[in-house]
Amino acid sequence: MIGSRQKDLLREIVEEYIKSARPVGSKSLCKKFKCSSATIRNDMASLEEAGYLEKTHISSGRVPSEEGYRYYVDNLMEPKKISGEDMLKLQTIFNNRELELNDAISKSLEIISDITNYTSVVLGKSSSDNKLQKVEVIPINSKQLIAIVITDTGHVESKNVYLEESVSTEEISKTTEILNKMLIGTPIDDVPSKLEFDIKPIIRNYIQNYEVVYNAFYSALSNFTSNRDVKFTGKANILKQPEFNTVDDVKNIISKFESKDMVSKIEESDDEVKVYIGSENEIDDSVTVVKTKYKVDGREGTIAIIGPKRMEYERVINMLEYLKSHIEAKGKDE
Repeated sequence: MIGSRQKDLLREIVEEYIKSARPVGSKSLCKKFKCSSATIRNDMASLEEAGYLEKTHISSGRVPSEEGYRYYVDNLMEPKKISGEDMLKLQTIFNNRELELNDAISKSLEIISDITNYTSVVLGKSSSDNKLQKVEVIPINSKQLIAIVITDTGHVESKNVYLEESVSTEEISKTTEILNKMLIGTPIDDVPSKLEFDIKPIIRNYIQNYEVVYNAFYSALSNFTSNRDVKFTGKANILKQPEFNTVDDVKNIISKFESKDMVSKIEESDDEVKVYIGSENEIDDSVTVVKTKYKVDGREGTIAIIGPKRMEYERVINMLEYLKSHIEAKGKDE
């Protein structure tokens, strides 16, 4: 248990370190708290013993520990509304009626990434959670076409399809008609097996070059099942932070951003804005991830901000709460 003055002291050290990225010494705190240097040093020692502060090897000052940041976020951080300046920048996006929801989300996260100097991520549900709604085909020539797959959540993806032999547009149209009749409402992960066991025997009766057509569509629709909507903005921003100042630090964090395994760990299942500090986030001990889930007309996804543990927590949390509410409101308007 820490006392009232120690809580105030911890809040001051966390907020000062967030701003300056320099260890906080007792001298700078004496005037603020109108206490002797010895009293401040004793309180800092108590906070260090409790696990909330750490002493760095480069100075006599202290920095918040992971536990210190967690205590600050849970108990000391004062809730604030999003600033007028930040709100204005985001409002311009959501007031633009011509922007579709996905574009509004992406552009909003670009703004947040730009004004915070952190990395932002929008992560849609895995396409395996989607159901196929429609297949459209655009013939390019007798051996090439573009297949467009649309799911019930609004996910759209196009594939270039190359045929081993020439196939008439009539046969392509007939195959597309059969696919749409038999695949609508099928979970994406179940499409390959349905193609193999239900659709292949049928197109054999209608299509002369059915093997060529079947192989092409099977390849296009099977590859679709492993995809996931994900967009990073400001990947390099986190490297501007002084915490990442060695080549090894840079290589490590960039490799994490490129990892498919890491992307899956960004996904959030909670509707509230959640803060995962250091070892809590399963991505990297040196970062904090603030994220939340949004839901719009059956579609859902995750929006997240990744930055150093020395993050402007209040600002980022307020921005994500504001963004989440406006995403869901815009979705209702469309």
